Amino acid sequence: MKALPLQALIAAVAILPATCLTANELTEILVTAEFRPIALQDQASSISVVTGEDIQQRAAQHLEEVLNIAPNVNFSSGSSRARYYQIRGIGERSQFQEPLNPSIGFVIDNIDFSGLGTIGTLFDVDQVEVLRGPQGTLHGANALAGLINIRTGQPQNEPALRVEATAAQYNSLNLGVVGTGPLVTDKLLYRLAINNYQSDGFIENDYLDREDTNNRNETSVRGKLRWLVNEIHTLDITAIYVDVENGYDAFSLDNTRHTLSDQPGQDEQKSKALALNWHGEARSIDLEATFTYANSETDYGFDEDWSFVGIAPGWEYSSFDQYLRDRDSFSAQLRFLSNEQSSLFSGSTDWVIGAYFLHNEEALRRRYTYLEQDFLSDYDTGTLALFGQFDSQLSERWRASSGLRVEQRRTDYRDSNGVDSDPENNLWGGKLVFEYSPSDDTMMYAGVSRGYRANGVNANILASMDSTDDPGILEQLHAVQEFDEEFLINYEAGIKSSFAANTVRTRLAFFYMDRKDQQVRGSLVVAREDGSTAFIDYTNNAARGNNYGAELELDWLVSERLNVYANIGLLQTEFDEYINANGDDLSGRDQAQAPAYQYALGGRFEFGRGFYGRLDLEGKDDYYFSDRHQVKAPSYDLLHARLGYQTQDWSAALWVRNVTDEEVTVRGFGSFGNDPRKEYALEPYYQYGDPRVAGISASYSF
Repeated sequence: MKALPLQALIAAVAILPATCLTANELTEILVTAEFRPIALQDQASSISVVTGEDIQQRAAQHLEEVLNIAPNVNFSSGSSRARYYQIRGIGERSQFQEPLNPSIGFVIDNIDFSGLGTIGTLFDVDQVEVLRGPQGTLHGANALAGLINIRTGQPQNEPALRVEATAAQYNSLNLGVVGTGPLVTDKLLYRLAINNYQSDGFIENDYLDREDTNNRNETSVRGKLRWLVNEIHTLDITAIYVDVENGYDAFSLDNTRHTLSDQPGQDEQKSKALALNWHGEARSIDLEATFTYANSETDYGFDEDWSFVGIAPGWEYSSFDQYLRDRDSFSAQLRFLSNEQSSLFSGSTDWVIGAYFLHNEEALRRRYTYLEQDFLSDYDTGTLALFGQFDSQLSERWRASSGLRVEQRRTDYRDSNGVDSDPENNLWGGKLVFEYSPSDDTMMYAGVSRGYRANGVNANILASMDSTDDPGILEQLHAVQEFDEEFLINYEAGIKSSFAANTVRTRLAFFYMDRKDQQVRGSLVVAREDGSTAFIDYTNNAARGNNYGAELELDWLVSERLNVYANIGLLQTEFDEYINANGDDLSGRDQAQAPAYQYALGGRFEFGRGFYGRLDLEGKDDYYFSDRHQVKAPSYDLLHARLGYQTQDWSAALWVRNVTDEEVTVRGFGSFGNDPRKEYALEPYYQYGDPRVAGISASYSF
């Protein structure tokens, strides 16, 4: 099946959440992250879609609470919310002083927030799309391993108002309202969504006798206008304001949910963004122009010693570390798309060509106990890209898709330590995919795609060259002063099918990813004179690495009352050759944040008269937290339950997440000691995910 015509986009996205063929068929889902909207079953790549219903049924407030639905997708914390994501074992795990070089794209309503996942609140979100594999044609350097695309609610032509409220344990309260309708009938439509979520969090600070040092306070406001200029021109305006004022007091010297910090930290993000998207149609061509601007201020700070003055006189130290970042981002994109009059080769080939520009300016101020004065840095990046894609109907059963993106990336980094560097790259990525449809209900595909990630310098390493006379440490520093670009070749084959009158759908994909000059995050451990430990973060290149596995997703409408799903991800990763800065040979070892299996399954049963029940079970294998040490996150299985009542206008539900109160670790350290009571003996430390939480939710639509 060919992709939907571009002129159908406006109507498609407006009704997408409720699009249902009949009461006895599965709902059709459209993927909107591609150049043209296309049905999920017809897209020749591995994609997962978390729907608005999934979000509502899980009472999910943030992206981290639904990502386990998608196979081979993981996230890391070390913050109040999951800020960094991994797809097929690839992705960042943290950021401190060094600039971030994202390998997972993160986009909300066409606005690039890569590396700023704290903003991933989910109120009034239509769907979350997870594109696995390099998106070298679609998104460029920030999507080496994949892309997470959030599409929020769209303006409607019919007036509507919905209010929602949730109350849960740990003094959790979530309130939201969304309104939509015409300001001028059939001409100017609006949508406004406002939400606030507050919770004490799941940590008790025994030293301060407080239960809210790891609290959550998250506010989001999204406004949209859709101007239907005429039959062929449409202008969409999106404004976003998100204010996250979360506490950060997550690590305990005793590896419990009871901390001893005397200076609890914070994890805050304030983002303001504006996007303009114009769509027009000419006689022989369609045009799209998108302009975005975003400003994000983040404040990430923590009590580095995780304790208080007096805990172990003669051994203790006391320090606080704080990172204040201010990022301005501007992008512009112009696309030319073929229509029925301009498609090539007798109408058999659709095409897209375009240009993209992105400019980021990021300023950092680091305040740290052991610095004589604040550390300052400026990191500016400019990207200019040209891209094109051709989708050809070769015969009745065969299709081919080919794409290419050429990108010039310029970087300018300077800091108060005297480091001044301006590396630049000319990079390219693309894809070639063949599809075969033996029937109208089955599509098989096989293809290859190439992704890329830019090079850079390790500014913290360069600034530390004169900080020691130890020949061993100096040798390690010299080895990791800079790092090269990384390239990834993804080989993928899959099959998507519908059975039993469209009541069963399956999506199966196999992949092999060959990573060349793989970028690996690590840190050098340097002992201070007082016995505490300092870390110097860096990025290094492993010679090669490979990631391979499979993803299976199944949706089954068993009857009019029962709907079930099952998603499974299998993943094997290893370094082919890699000796880290400490001289450890990691060749053959699994890569970090890459569980060997991951699953999610569940279903919803309609009891009748509006009552329903839902169960979800999800889990994953153990995995290494880092490439620098041997500490692993233990495997786990989580059960979620919901019992609800729903009518056309209102709904109410009782729900429990993590019914069995499973202990889940979301971040871990293992190569240093931080407990002065034990004379800083080496031991692992863990940050824990959410415990069992029960709540009640209700909504009413006017």
